[in-house]
Amino acid sequence: MPALSSLGDRVRRHFGDSLSPDDAYLSYHDVRLTKLDVDSIKHDWLTDNAIAFWEEFLEREELSQFPKAQIVLLRPSMSFMLMSTPDPLTLKEALPNFSSTTHIFLPINDNRDVNLAEGGSHWSLLLVSIIDGVSFHYDSLAPSNDPDARSTSAKLEILLGRKLRFIHMDDSPQQENGSDCGVFVCLLMRYLLMKRLLRADATKKITMSMKDHDVNAQEGRKMMMRTIDARRKEAERRRSRSASPYRNSTSNSKSKSPPRIGPENENLKS
Repeated sequence: MPALSSLGDRVRRHFGDSLSPDDAYLSYHDVRLTKLDVDSIKHDWLTDNAIAFWEEFLEREELSQFPKAQIVLLRPSMSFMLMSTPDPLTLKEALPNFSSTTHIFLPINDNRDVNLAEGGSHWSLLLVSIIDGVSFHYDSLAPSNDPDARSTSAKLEILLGRKLRFIHMDDSPQQENGSDCGVFVCLLMRYLLMKRLLRADATKKITMSMKDHDVNAQEGRKMMMRTIDARRKEAERRRSRSASPYRNSTSNSKSKSPPRIGPENENLKS
C-alpha cells in the first residue's frame, strides 16, 4: 500500500521522526534541542540539554510572570562546573550574580569525570534558600546523590560567603525505575517553584516537604513533550508567516534550520 506508506512518511517527517540523533528539533531561546534530547524526554534518561530546556522554559514563560522574584535556575553544566572546581571563587565571572538572589535551583549529577560529557547515572535536585541559609536536597533514588549534593552545597557556601544547613528531604518522591530521575528533577523543580515559592501565601510559613505529593513520571514526560511540540508548531507557524513573498513558490526545498522561538521573532506573535 504505497499511498499509505507515503502518508506515514510525511507524518513522521512532520513530527521530526526522520531526524538523526544530532539534528536540531527545536531552537528555543538559548537552548537548541536535538532529536537525541527529545527522545530522552520520551522514554530515556534525560540529557543535560533536556533539563536545560526545561529550565529555560520555566524562566521564559513562568518565572517571568513574577518580575520581582530573585530566583535562579542554574543549568546542569553550571552546576557540574561548580561541583567539580576546587576553588568556586574562580567561577564568579562565569556564574550569575547571586548578590540579590533568594533561591537557587541546581540539577545535581553524580558524574565526577570532568572529561566526560553527558556522564553520570543519576539526577537529583538541590534547592538552596539563601535567605534561610538552607540547602534542601530532593533525591528520587535516595541516598544516591547525597555526597554530590553536599559537595555542591559546600562549594556554594564559599561562593556566597555564608553557611548553609544541608537537609536531605527524606519524604522526596521515589522513582520506580532507573531512568526517571531527570523527569523527577524537572517536575519537582516546577512544583517547588510555582506552588511553594511564587504562589505561596506570604502570611503563612512555607513548607518545603514533598510528603503526600506524588510524581507521575510518564505523565510528566508527556507534558514536557506537549510543551516542546506546541512551541515547535508555533515556531513553524511564525516561520511560514515570515517567508518572503518573492520566494520561488515552485521550490519544494525547506529551511534546514530548526523551528525557532527567540527574541528575533517575538514580533510575529498573533
